[in-house]
Amino acid sequence: MQNKGLITVFAILFGLVSLYQLSFTYIANKVEDDAKAFAKNAYPETQPDARAAAEARYLDSISGEEILLGIDYKTAKEKELNKGLDLKGGVNVILQVSVQDILRGLANNTKDPAFNQALQNAEELQKNSQETYLELFFQAFEELPGENKLASSNIFFNKNLEEDINSSMTNEEVQPIISRKIDESITSAFEVLRKRIDKFGVTQPNIQRLGNSARILVELPGAKDVERVVNLVTSTAQLEFWEVYKFDEIQNFLFEADQKLKNLVKEETQEEVAQDSTQTEDEEINALLDGEDAEDASLDAEVANPIFSLMVSPGAPGQPVLATFAVQDTAKINSYLRMPEVRSLLPNDQRYTKFVWGLSEYNEELEEELTSLYALRVENRDAEPPLGGGVVVDAQQSFDQVGRVVVDMQMNGVGARIWEDMTGKAYNNQSQIAIVLDDIVYSAPGVTTGPIAGGRSQISGDFTITEGQDLANVLRAGKLPASADIIQAEVVGPTLGQEAINSGILSFAIALGFVLIWMIFYYGRAGLFADVALVVNIVFIFGILAGLGAVLTLPGIAGIVLTIGISVDANVLIFERIREELAKGKAQKDAIKDGFNNALSSILDANITTGLTGLILLVFGTGPIKGFATTLLIGIATSLFTAIFITRLFIDSYTKNGKSLPCSTAVTKNLFKNVNINFLGKRKIAYVISGILLVLSIGSLFTVGLNQGVDFVGGRTYTVRFDKDVNALNVQNDLIEVYGSAEAKTYGGDNQLKITTKYKVEESGTEVDNEIEQMLYDGLKPYLPSGMTFEDFKEDDDSKVAGRMEYYKVSPTIADDIKKASFWAVLGSLIVVFLYILLRFRRWQFSLGAVAAVFHDVLIVLGIFSLTHNIMPFSMEIDQSFIAAILTVIGYSLNDTVVVFDRIREFFNEHSSWKMNRIINSALNSTLSRTLNTSITTLIVLLCIFFIGAESIRGLIFALIVGVLVGTYSSLFIATPVFYDTVRKRGIDLSEKKEEELEEAVK
Repeated sequence: MQNKGLITVFAILFGLVSLYQLSFTYIANKVEDDAKAFAKNAYPETQPDARAAAEARYLDSISGEEILLGIDYKTAKEKELNKGLDLKGGVNVILQVSVQDILRGLANNTKDPAFNQALQNAEELQKNSQETYLELFFQAFEELPGENKLASSNIFFNKNLEEDINSSMTNEEVQPIISRKIDESITSAFEVLRKRIDKFGVTQPNIQRLGNSARILVELPGAKDVERVVNLVTSTAQLEFWEVYKFDEIQNFLFEADQKLKNLVKEETQEEVAQDSTQTEDEEINALLDGEDAEDASLDAEVANPIFSLMVSPGAPGQPVLATFAVQDTAKINSYLRMPEVRSLLPNDQRYTKFVWGLSEYNEELEEELTSLYALRVENRDAEPPLGGGVVVDAQQSFDQVGRVVVDMQMNGVGARIWEDMTGKAYNNQSQIAIVLDDIVYSAPGVTTGPIAGGRSQISGDFTITEGQDLANVLRAGKLPASADIIQAEVVGPTLGQEAINSGILSFAIALGFVLIWMIFYYGRAGLFADVALVVNIVFIFGILAGLGAVLTLPGIAGIVLTIGISVDANVLIFERIREELAKGKAQKDAIKDGFNNALSSILDANITTGLTGLILLVFGTGPIKGFATTLLIGIATSLFTAIFITRLFIDSYTKNGKSLPCSTAVTKNLFKNVNINFLGKRKIAYVISGILLVLSIGSLFTVGLNQGVDFVGGRTYTVRFDKDVNALNVQNDLIEVYGSAEAKTYGGDNQLKITTKYKVEESGTEVDNEIEQMLYDGLKPYLPSGMTFEDFKEDDDSKVAGRMEYYKVSPTIADDIKKASFWAVLGSLIVVFLYILLRFRRWQFSLGAVAAVFHDVLIVLGIFSLTHNIMPFSMEIDQSFIAAILTVIGYSLNDTVVVFDRIREFFNEHSSWKMNRIINSALNSTLSRTLNTSITTLIVLLCIFFIGAESIRGLIFALIVGVLVGTYSSLFIATPVFYDTVRKRGIDLSEKKEEELEEAVK
């Protein structure tokens, strides 16, 4: 090998750089362990909040101190190896920015019937379409009857777009302008979210726009307060300043409304009583014993005074609060105040009044949440506020004179002038101005010192410091240009993440130990050299991941562990070729040289085909699947370097003085030496066996089908842990009563379940998510620890032993897209591989044999999942991880097949006078040792992950195990026989020793 010195220097430097990159992770972990130990000693386990605060103070106090080699904790934290949600816990959401909202804004909220009809039609079309909402809107608009113009004065020819659009433009001319404006708005939304998240306070946040779509990915590893995250990323931050009516200005309306409602509610109640008149005498007695007479008394009071009976306290003259109510009664009050019969009672100058609620506050005496009702002074039907939040240029959390948390705001010049006018008017009228954020009144102060100049104002409320910081952050970043709905969400608790790390490390260590021992057992000292190269390879992989800032996920760890098995393949190929050259009687030096040279072609072909599937995974995959693809691709590259160069350095260094290196041990020296299996002779039997398996698989796929996960159909999945073993079927039956349809499966131990429901799958929003999770808690309450509250159930705590451990949600819209992307990923992989083999071997029969074997393997893996998903004790859902497994199976199967094809091509050139069946059988027999060795090492690795690794990837690993077994079989009994039979059908007489015909057949 030439340039040994250069390669040695490069390898050493590469290794040192990798270790340096990993040192940041070591330092960060060490400091954080010290912080946890400090907090643990300072506070008992019963004070988790105090522990968390003490830990944060400790880390903050030493963030700038040197820890090791001039590196401080702050630097180490910024450069440590990133851990994904499944390892660290945290929140991952995909937001869909509402293009419909942006279109309405661009059209100035027009009431044009054609425009609004097109919006509705586009929304319906999107449910079963892969096109964007904007494309569907244009399509729906064109399909409406009549001559409808986008550039009409009622739609896009308005003051907002007058510089871009004129009334003479055709629809085709307007469309690209609207598309550009939409893209600018989504970019604006992305920037707003990025600013908010940068100030959120988690390390290594990730936010990215997904292609040119209206979707934005937000990943916050380590984030624990899920509600805070959701509010931060979905809040539109609609800040408004309104004049408010005083109690004495609205009280007459409240009295009249109460009287009007008295009759309306009485009529409804009489109808309900009439419908309930079938109650039996026994039921009436039971109802009295149960205290329903008290309920009836309460109902009578509500009938007599529908509004006033629900008041906790009325407002006071001169004050902006109209009344105080229990939060649980606000929905009913809202419904009353929205009634046309009630709103008609408002005087003409108050007919546009808008009723809103203030911040809620817990009343300890009454033991319930209370909130106040306000009336905003709205001057026109459009309900435009006198001053909006767009004028705010800065916002900071601070404290007022009595130490309460407040948010100080500074307005721009335009806002300052309007604010001065508003406060001057309020001062003269002795009225108040309400500061309203997302239709909630945060404060409604009076103006006592005259007009306020300079544009400074303050929001006060019952804030915590964190709430004040978040509010200031949202106001400073600006409002989203449109609403953003969460269409995919994943929440992983830190406990589950730590368990995943522990199981991942253990499976990694055991798998590595098995492989290292196996290589020494089979190849002796040469195996030891391969082991050293393998360890160097692992250091390189982790070093590159840390250096690139890549995210390590649970599937990523699986990819690394799988790389261990696959990387051994290159060394196995080399050692097998060296053994063959030695068996031919060559000198050891020549045998080593020829062994490396002859193995190189197979190594490159095998790794390129696997790399192509990994590349397709990287392009089409999302989230953890990208992590799997990243580690797989890095592992392939480093494996090639370490096998070809590092192993060679050790072997050359050891044998330069004539030392013997047989690449075998006493036990394995003659293993597979005289094997002569007639593989082609057994191909018809193999065809029958494969045919039966394929018929069963295809039949099951059409009749039983696959257990599609929420990735492909939409829904919500919860991982829930209990403090004792539970019966999954009993829990499922209880949840079916709650949701109408639900599925509960044992997930890991008998004390942990994976619960899936499609209840309200079409609906999104924080309120819906909270409602469904509350229903889950209510349904599981009999099985949960006594005293566990709803907050305890969903809280993400490091020491959590029961409750919701993980949450995953996918809306049907994105589920359809994921399914489509997965289909194209598999199809694209097959096409790319077919073309590569065609280019590499220059005959389509080789490509056909390889692709036939791949189809065979994929169908059987799918068939096994279809046949057994109801009986296996672990999740066998078809999701994105399963697609990653299928693509890996494709890569592995091709790896085996290409090695055999390489040997066939080589044997043809060496033995051109042999019959074709002899060439193929000899090629298969000569590669049998390598095939079995690679399969065994890969299976050892996979079995370690399957039995010891995390439950969440058990289905993925099972698919890989089946794929390795089937792939090994198909490379021997499907790929090559299909190639052989296809060539024979071309009419070439392969039974005669005709060099010209053989050359035509294979060369």
